[in-house]
Amino acid sequence: MGLKTFKGGVHPYDGKDLSKSKPVTDYLPKGDLVFPLSQHIGAPATPIVAVGDSVLRGQKIAEASGFVSAAIFSSVSGTVKAIEPRRTTTGDMVNSIIIENDGAFTEVTYDSCEDVSSLSKEQIIERIKEAGVVGMGGAGFPTHVKLSPKEPEKIEYIIANGAECEPYLTSDYRNMMDEAELLIGGMNIVLSMFPNAKGIIGIEDNKPDCIERLTKMCASEPRIDVQPLMTKYPQGGERQLIHAVTGRDINSKMLPADAGCIVDNVETLISIYRGVKLGRPVITHNFTVTGDAVVEPQNFRICVGTNFAELLEAAGGLKASGAKKMIAGGPMMGFALFDLNVPITKTTSALICMTEDEASLYEPSACINCGRCVEACPEQLIPSRLADFAEHGQKDEFEKWYGLECIECGSCTYGCPARRHLAQSIKTMKKLVLADKRKK
Repeated sequence: MGLKTFKGGVHPYDGKDLSKSKPVTDYLPKGDLVFPLSQHIGAPATPIVAVGDSVLRGQKIAEASGFVSAAIFSSVSGTVKAIEPRRTTTGDMVNSIIIENDGAFTEVTYDSCEDVSSLSKEQIIERIKEAGVVGMGGAGFPTHVKLSPKEPEKIEYIIANGAECEPYLTSDYRNMMDEAELLIGGMNIVLSMFPNAKGIIGIEDNKPDCIERLTKMCASEPRIDVQPLMTKYPQGGERQLIHAVTGRDINSKMLPADAGCIVDNVETLISIYRGVKLGRPVITHNFTVTGDAVVEPQNFRICVGTNFAELLEAAGGLKASGAKKMIAGGPMMGFALFDLNVPITKTTSALICMTEDEASLYEPSACINCGRCVEACPEQLIPSRLADFAEHGQKDEFEKWYGLECIECGSCTYGCPARRHLAQSIKTMKKLVLADKRKK
């Protein structure tokens, strides 16, 4: 029987050998730290500190401003230097708390829990919320909201997303190899809230050592299985992972809970364990600095708020040839950077520096009607047609042809021999259509 997967997708060079064997190194920042108040889906957090205040490592500096929001904590001790807009990896200016690092890293005392089984579901949810846990695979959805479905008794699967299908990224690989006990602990905490559910850890088969390690560790866990998956991008997409593991399908109008599933990134589950068991908020994050332009690609455990440029220097900086392309996140769905003076947030997993900007080597040409974008699309859309609608401003036709179902994975652009910017055009049109809907 073949490995479980989904229809469509592509097979880009994965680039993981550059950093996968590098153990995680703890990095303590030296400069100021910047904490954007929007590090998650939903309402921005509200500052609860003022300029001039002294703060400790692990102290809450901004609280959730609504149900769909998340608290933010200082990852260093120091003084609040400013509260002002700062640029983020997306290029947006976001209101942020700037803390002058005193270098002492004096930490608060955390409220640990000796016996997690004594906690009610409501208490677990509250501890997750108080820890500021969000989806750390990139989406940033507040985890306490995700774990509060309308019909919890219908949840049948808790899926740990260990696919890490984006090329070059190895931070989750290191999480699974180095923090497996915490991952399983976090999964068990979530399973305790959903008595009808089974836990599944989905891992692509290009990580055989992860599969072997976690399979052995879960042998004594009656409610947790490890599911090997075909190595294919975007295997880690929420919809694709659910289909591969359960055979169930969801669309843009549905939540995973509608298919009886909850999906969490592996570092999110580790953060759940730290928040519930140890009382420790999200102040650190595994982060990969990699690419052929980096002197020494590495995996770091960084303090949230650390500057990209500072961390690149910790990896030895750039080679003499320099970098023509720098990306925050993966090369398929990440953001190209024009300035490294931006902060690492809860959802940022990598900095990739490349000696060549392959996207700039070719000019797009006319569609040759080869159908490769259709073969690659994991949502079985017709990207070439959607891009045409986008380029001509045909919003009604775009929506009629299911443009809103696009997951913006970039598989169509990757596979296009005409080098058309399909995903970019579709993504822009999606934003316009959704903005119109919000106005109505």
